[in-house]
Amino acid sequence: MSQPASRTTELSVNAHMIGQQGSAQSLNTPALVLDLDAFERNLTRMMEHCHAVGLGLRPHAKTHKSVEIARRQMSAGAVGICVAKLGEAEVMGRGGIDSVLITSPVVKTDGIRRLIALNGLIPDLMVTIDSLDNAQALARAAAPEQGGPRPLKVIVDLDIGLHRTGIAPGEGAAELAEFAAASPGLKFMGLQAYAGHLMHVADYAERKTKSLEAMAQLAAMREMLRERSISCEILTGGGTGTWDIDHEAGVLTDLQAGSYLFMDTEYNAVAQKDGAAQAFETSLTIQTTVVSANTPGIATTDAGIKSMATDQKSFVIRSGAPDGTAYFLFGDEQGGLAFPDKDTGLAPGSVLNLETPHCDPTVNLYDCYHVVKDGALVDVWPVDTRGKSA
Repeated sequence: MSQPASRTTELSVNAHMIGQQGSAQSLNTPALVLDLDAFERNLTRMMEHCHAVGLGLRPHAKTHKSVEIARRQMSAGAVGICVAKLGEAEVMGRGGIDSVLITSPVVKTDGIRRLIALNGLIPDLMVTIDSLDNAQALARAAAPEQGGPRPLKVIVDLDIGLHRTGIAPGEGAAELAEFAAASPGLKFMGLQAYAGHLMHVADYAERKTKSLEAMAQLAAMREMLRERSISCEILTGGGTGTWDIDHEAGVLTDLQAGSYLFMDTEYNAVAQKDGAAQAFETSLTIQTTVVSANTPGIATTDAGIKSMATDQKSFVIRSGAPDGTAYFLFGDEQGGLAFPDKDTGLAPGSVLNLETPHCDPTVNLYDCYHVVKDGALVDVWPVDTRGKSA
């Protein structure tokens, strides 16, 4: 979906190139580039998988931060969208996304006020809880006498090993679910269980064993609630690293994968079943240009530390450089190319495309996606929730 001309121009200095043949390699850089064909194949591949194994797809928009992409996921059959922060949910709601799960607790007083207001905008808004104090605060704010639009839907977040958010499975989690189910202002929807610490376990067999063990904790918690006559409409979790594993546990109702749309260096390093090739393509790259090449054996580009977020020190060049060329960070604004020998090089103006080392935080560094197809820039999509950390 194209942006109005004024909005598109505001988003990108490259907007005037839309529709020009060859413009995909002529962008002002650094630029975040999305290959539309690969993106659409990834979108379809994950949706087909979920249909085949009987799962809903509730993709995590913390990866793409884009209303346009969320709309496309919903149109493809997603049951809803996940976000990490309240600010992201507000943007998605204003963009017309009608089913949003906030996967982290909202605990500040003003945040709870905003949450209750948002519950009047998004018909299927849900938020996770992992403590009784927070649940009680939400229940007070959403109580019928406060005049709220509808009960606030809540999901108990289980800690199944990551120890970031969530309550440990067991009696405390059951009591939290009981409180939510009994509170007039709340509507208990089910359980969330995300094993983020397992998504990048490189060995497939090890990742599968540990992930199914984690899913067993979710299954046991579901049974504990059943024994107390509390049903779970939603059992949500999993991710790109376990997309073809977690359904085997037979407990999830929906999958929260997000990075599958783009892929990155971290996920491309994760082995697949039986040594197969990655099921999802690298659709997102950082385009950069050589700006200086006066020293034999090296060259300088315009994509440095500010252009990519990384938890590692290795960078993958997808196209544009001789075999054996290494990319390194040369400062805040610049990257460097180390060529295999001093007789090899690239002249200023040469264009390269890099894998995003870690796609989610890299996207957060840019205002927009440059959507390309058949060698041309075809659209510019805003990164709508960029910087929405609260």
